[in-house]
Amino acid sequence: MKNQRPVNLDISTIKLPIAAIVSILHRVSGVFLFAGVAVLLWMLDASLASEEQFVALQETLTNPVWQVIIWAVLAALAYHLVAGVRHMLMDCGLGESLKGGRLGAIVVVVLSVVLIVLAGVWVW
Repeated sequence: MKNQRPVNLDISTIKLPIAAIVSILHRVSGVFLFAGVAVLLWMLDASLASEEQFVALQETLTNPVWQVIIWAVLAALAYHLVAGVRHMLMDCGLGESLKGGRLGAIVVVVLSVVLIVLAGVWVW
């Protein structure tokens, strides 16, 4: 039995294809969304508690730091949504080839960038 395992497993030297990067980022965006939902639920609770807290939350959201947080959550949501649709289409048999997977990954990146820019315009 020949043992031809990879000798070098240094992650920084391995060149991942774009489809792999898109898939990894889909998982990362899901984890980030899990934390982002906690922030959004806290804001929803604060906005529904009383009129004074609603006004205070409105003033808080004018702070650029909070705007960046909201934009980051929306960006993760946009990316996760587009990448999730790609995965669902692949489950249906579309884009399973090497060429189709690469094209699908490029479409995910382009659509995500457009949606993330639009979310930034909407937040600011």
